[in-house]
Amino acid sequence: MKLRTIIGIVFIVASLTKLATIWGIIQWSWFTNVSQEPWVTYFCICLLIYVGVSLIIDSYRRDPDQWLQRPLPIGEDGKRICCSAHYGGDEYIYRGEVFHGARLDAFCGGIRMDLRDATITEDEEIEIHTFCGGIELMVPQTVNVVVKSRSFIGGVGNHATRIIGKDAPCLHIVANNFLGGVDIKS
Repeated sequence: MKLRTIIGIVFIVASLTKLATIWGIIQWSWFTNVSQEPWVTYFCICLLIYVGVSLIIDSYRRDPDQWLQRPLPIGEDGKRICCSAHYGGDEYIYRGEVFHGARLDAFCGGIRMDLRDATITEDEEIEIHTFCGGIELMVPQTVNVVVKSRSFIGGVGNHATRIIGKDAPCLHIVANNFLGGVDIKS
C-alpha cells in the first residue's frame, strides 16, 4: 500500500470514529473532549472524509501499474474488438493497427483505450456500457467524434478537437452509463 492510501484510510477511520462518538454508538471519553459548535464538528468530519477519499483515489490514478496492458481482443466478426473490465483496470493500445470499431463494457472497473496511433480511414462506432465504472478514450486528432449518450448519474466528457472537413472520418460513440462515465481526449 502507498503512503497516500494509508493516510487516506486513517483520515476516513478517524472521522467515522468521531461521528460514532457524537451519535453515541461508541463511548470514548478522550475523543469527545473536543467541544465545538455542532456545525463545525460535522464540517470537519465531512472535510476529513473528502480528503481521505481524495487521497485514496489520487494514489491509484497516479499509479502507472494500475492498468493491465492487454492484447487487442478481436470480436466474432474478426474486426471489431470487445473489451470488458470487472473490478480492475485494463489498457488497450493501438500501435498502427487498423481500427474497425469496438464494444467496451466497464463494470466496477475501468478501461483506457489509446487510439492515437490507430489507422482510422472510415466512420466507425464504439459502443460503451458502464456500471459504476469509467472509460477513457484517447482519439487521434484526425477524426471527428460524435457522441450519443444515455446516462443516469454519469456522463460523457468530449474534449476531442473538432476537425473541419468532409473527408475526416468520424468516430460515433454510443454510451450507456449508470453511475459511470466516459472521458474522450485527443
